[in-house]
Amino acid sequence: MVSEVDLITYFMGMNKNSIFGWASFVMFLLGTALILLGLLKYIEHAIGFSVAGLGFFAVSWAFNALKGRV
Repeated sequence: MVSEVDLITYFMGMNKNSIFGWASFVMFLLGTALILLGLLKYIEHAIGFSVAGLGFFAVSWAFNALKGRV
């Protein structure tokens, strides 16, 4: 079991590049989830969900491109 102190130490020790990496990964997952929701569950609103998912992909790509430059 991981203690609360270990988690705080891990997250406080992250640098800017690892934060951008995790943010990019989370944004990619959210974009994928939006696109799949639109295609599989809400078919009548698939275009809106897909456009929002592509927006998440674009922001994820920008975060990934910023790694090492900021």
